[in-house]
Amino acid sequence: MADSPSASDSPSESNAAPASDSPSAADPTAHHVGVTVSDLDRAVEFYTDTFDLDIVAEFSVSGEAFAEAVAVDGASAEFAHLDAGGAIVELVAYDPRGKPESDPELNRPGTVHLGLSVDDVDAFYTALDDGVTTLSPPRTTSSGTTILFVVDPDGNRIEVLDA
Repeated sequence: MADSPSASDSPSESNAAPASDSPSAADPTAHHVGVTVSDLDRAVEFYTDTFDLDIVAEFSVSGEAFAEAVAVDGASAEFAHLDAGGAIVELVAYDPRGKPESDPELNRPGTVHLGLSVDDVDAFYTALDDGVTTLSPPRTTSSGTTILFVVDPDGNRIEVLDA
């Protein structure tokens, strides 16, 4: 836990940076949701075919600074950014690859899922390819929201809900 700054550590009013409209640590904006995959080409095909997301960028990152930032010795990675209408879905395949998560259950603390909205969850479900795994057919919850969980080829959960 970091120590709180003392009064002497804080900038005086006259030394404070001018206010701006750009995000700060106190005013973050969403940039992307990262999904780690084992095979980038397979994942891109799944997300573009199943959700009709467009590829907006593909790139690789390596080097000591990257490896240190992600805390994986010798890490490099291939990335694909997909347009999800106001947010980016970042698919990333690491080298070296880590062990797959053995317990992807949604109620496990630390589990993360991607949420994508569609105009009609039932129609989306009906149009899914036979090979796409879901946790159940669409269900309307007590909040009145219809949801469906789709599983990608690596077991990542994607919640599909009505827009």
